[in-house]
Amino acid sequence: MQLDQEKRGFSFSKEGPLDMRMDTTQDLTAKKVVNSWPEKKLATLFRDFGEEPKFKQAAQAIVSARKQKPIESTKELAEILTKALGARPRKRLHPATLIFQALRICVNRELESVQTGIQKALEFLSPNGILGAISFHSLEDRIVKNILRDAARPIKKFKDEHKKRYMTLLTKKPLVCSKKEFKENRRARSAKMRFAQKN
Repeated sequence: MQLDQEKRGFSFSKEGPLDMRMDTTQDLTAKKVVNSWPEKKLATLFRDFGEEPKFKQAAQAIVSARKQKPIESTKELAEILTKALGARPRKRLHPATLIFQALRICVNRELESVQTGIQKALEFLSPNGILGAISFHSLEDRIVKNILRDAARPIKKFKDEHKKRYMTLLTKKPLVCSKKEFKENRRARSAKMRFAQKN
């Protein structure tokens, strides 16, 4: 719901402050990152958390623009990125999409939350309980996949390795939305769902 609220500053399609905090009591905002982080650190952020191919150009454009004046709003940042990165050939993604993703992940420490959340869920799951995890981009899905894969490996101290595993994977490949679901809910486009059962 926060993503659709202009005042929360998550969307480049709506005018709002550069905030992006899920927890509005925390100090770090997207505005602070954009206006104070050095160019090299911004580039690394956009490369690692946004998987943006033009991460250097994005960082350079932001640093150049903020020398004139601080970058205050979502629309302002989106315009800077659109000019610097240009349209994506054969892709429907807006030029600012991956940069906004990187900023949101950074501000909210999302990948750490996913890691902790999945591990805690496995810990508290009852025997025979099933864990389902849905992710919306490749970085999240990679974390979920790796944790569940590792939990499904045989425990070495047992001789019969095929019988003693912590978890059993119920989905070797993630479930993705159907064409019908995509038409009804476009946000399901990038969703991937995985399941595992506790032994």
